[in-house]
Amino acid sequence: MSQHTINNSANFSNNNNSFNVQNNYSFVDDRSQLLAWLSPLEPKLRHQDIRERRVENVGEWLMQTEEFRSWQDCRGDDKGVLFCYGAPGVGKTFIR
Repeated sequence: MSQHTINNSANFSNNNNSFNVQNNYSFVDDRSQLLAWLSPLEPKLRHQDIRERRVENVGEWLMQTEEFRSWQDCRGDDKGVLFCYGAPGVGKTFIR
């Protein structure tokens, strides 16, 4: 992994005080290591695990509601975002 560090420093003063500010910035070039740092949960493996654990027709009730059908029938720019909310552990992840 290659890494670049930039050091910036500045001196500030006014009539009463003076102080020095120093910043260190590091840039990581290796994309895979950066992504692993950002998301250590490995979303691809999590997705595969959830797909394998799904049960047929889970969430079918949602697809039958008038609200869902109305949203599904919208076209183009009129279509909003469908947001499914609920308490943790109620099964949102497993709805198809």
